[in-house]
Amino acid sequence: MTEIINRVLPIILLIALGFWTRRSGFLTPRTIDELRKIVVNLALPAVLFIAFLNVELESRYAVVVVTTFLLGIVLFLLGRALQPRFGARHGYFPFLMTGFEAGMLGISLYGAAYGLDQVGSFAIVDLGHEIFIWFVFLALLLAKRDGTRNSRALFASFIRSPVVVAIIAGIALNLVGARDVLYDAPIMGGVMNTLAFIGTLTVPLILLVVGYGIQLDREGIKEAATPVAVRAAILLPLALILPPLLMGRLLGTDAYAQAALFTLLILPPPFIIPLYMKPDADDERRYVNNVLSLYTVVSIVVFIAYVSLNPL
Repeated sequence: MTEIINRVLPIILLIALGFWTRRSGFLTPRTIDELRKIVVNLALPAVLFIAFLNVELESRYAVVVVTTFLLGIVLFLLGRALQPRFGARHGYFPFLMTGFEAGMLGISLYGAAYGLDQVGSFAIVDLGHEIFIWFVFLALLLAKRDGTRNSRALFASFIRSPVVVAIIAGIALNLVGARDVLYDAPIMGGVMNTLAFIGTLTVPLILLVVGYGIQLDREGIKEAATPVAVRAAILLPLALILPPLLMGRLLGTDAYAQAALFTLLILPPPFIIPLYMKPDADDERRYVNNVLSLYTVVSIVVFIAYVSLNPL
């Protein structure tokens, strides 16, 4: 029980600290945006690069990659089918039914509970999802905003993303067997140690930023509860069934990999949705932000309960 409390309490305290910094005015929105830049452009890419460089890439993991990729597509189509019933007046309802905020929330929760040295397991289950986000989800978002499929803007967003560059570089260097050279060679060994130091910033900074961003519009919380309940009703049972079935029985992976897939499946929709909405879509943006905030709270509560039952 002491070990469980010691693992869960830092998550709660860091998120609460972030929430307090907003309510008290201790940090300004501009400061949080700058911290977010550090996370997205430095800390998170460092963690993902090291994770994909060190993880044992096996052909059997292709099943996980394909599964999480197809799951994203199926959830979006399901969102469209459910929109007339649950989100008729909101065009972004289908986008809130699919995708997971793996970068800004998943890695920080998983790393805080199970250690950054186990993030490789999370990186593997997230790989297919990242392909879905950058090649399908973002394309659909741009088409929704601009009315057309802007391939140039999609490609530019893809190649400019430090996270994507870090993932590709980590996988490529892993496949060519450069891992030992990078760690043992003069200068490059120092660079790798620097990346490891930067990566340690990921968990506290992300949880601080997440806590700061939790703010619910009281008038819209009732409306936001519907998509949250619908999405949770679909994904929570799947999060309980799929990890032991896919990662356990089929692939024979360890408990950390199963916990990684569970973590991915309980996460809120991607936080990038408001960034790619039309500037004048104030009502839709308020609706999306309320859903993201409410689902983030739900995800954190579910994850803490899961870790309490699966401390590993």
